[in-house]
Amino acid sequence: MCSRIVLLCCLVGAALAAPTPASASPVPPVSEQARAAGLVDVRTVVPDAVIDLRYATSDNFVGVPLYPADARCLVHEALAPGLVTAAELLRQSGERLVFWDCYRPHSVQVAMFQAVPNPAWVARPSEYARSHESGRSVDVTLAGPDGLVDMGTGFDDFSALSYADATEGVSVAAQANRARLREAMTAGGFTVYSGEWWHFDGPGASVPRPILDVPVN
Repeated sequence: MCSRIVLLCCLVGAALAAPTPASASPVPPVSEQARAAGLVDVRTVVPDAVIDLRYATSDNFVGVPLYPADARCLVHEALAPGLVTAAELLRQSGERLVFWDCYRPHSVQVAMFQAVPNPAWVARPSEYARSHESGRSVDVTLAGPDGLVDMGTGFDDFSALSYADATEGVSVAAQANRARLREAMTAGGFTVYSGEWWHFDGPGASVPRPILDVPVN
């Protein structure tokens, strides 16, 4: 865990010192399946985004990779304007969005629920796609000049400390950091999930849709 934290801090630092979007390498096109589903690579929307897809590693609550190592952060194109707004507001305070999860295949949702069959923490799979499964929700945090910003918990912390409005056990600084993230995302039209400070639903996230079968790489 320590080595991963050190590595992530290095990656965040490198991202914060990266070239401006105008000189950055172009993002490869998404697959035909992703394009047909209206999914885009978030880096085409937020060029300075820090991508840390935890489910492409073993650093997650299941303990094994659930995505391929070359997984991409895909979101539905309906989220693009809101992410642009949120990212711009955060840049004003010298911060960038860090993406922990984006579009999530249905098969992964099934595996997650099998590992933790508690709908309070993991959404129960159904015959429809909502939220992450439709690419209309994101799990995000903040990175500043010195690395990840203190939010009081890490990702997928299944405790009351993860509640979006938690105060007991969460420092005043962490509460302020959560509020700043929430305000930026809200300005972009997102709604925070009350049980997870990092989970934000975009427009149409709750609408049931046909299950997608789109590769994440």
